[in-house]
Amino acid sequence: MLLRPASTSDVPAIIDMQEVAAVAGLSHLFPQDEYPFPREAIAADWVSEIGRPDVDVFVHSRGDRILAFAALRADELLHFGTALDTWGSGLAASVNDELLAKLTAAGHGSAWLRVFEENPRARRFYEKMGWRRTPQVSYGDYPPFPLLVHYAIDLPIGARAAGA
Repeated sequence: MLLRPASTSDVPAIIDMQEVAAVAGLSHLFPQDEYPFPREAIAADWVSEIGRPDVDVFVHSRGDRILAFAALRADELLHFGTALDTWGSGLAASVNDELLAKLTAAGHGSAWLRVFEENPRARRFYEKMGWRRTPQVSYGDYPPFPLLVHYAIDLPIGARAAGA
């Protein structure tokens, strides 16, 4: 098991990791001179979600360093990210598999997520992991409110999760 439940004491480390990765991967959507990473608002969101009974928040850490975070709400993969220096290492694929196993164990027959339409790196990752785009769209929670596309996956996910 890579993931452990997150606590509010993890929030500063989550934010530190998330900001670096978000700025690197999403500055074309959130130009930092106009829309700097909203540390305080996102930290407050994490604290709120960690305290909610309908949201399960997880982290993967090595020592005191957070390398990945994720949150599940019912059948939704609500949040998912890994540290910038782990991109391409296989960590994200392993975390994805563990999250899908958790969703399957909770009795869900499918799962869904939202990802920025103009985040081709993340979209390629999800597609490689077996997620498929659906017709649903929505918008981000923070200015300039970029378009989010929805993806879904059927569970159980088959041989990949079974270790075959």
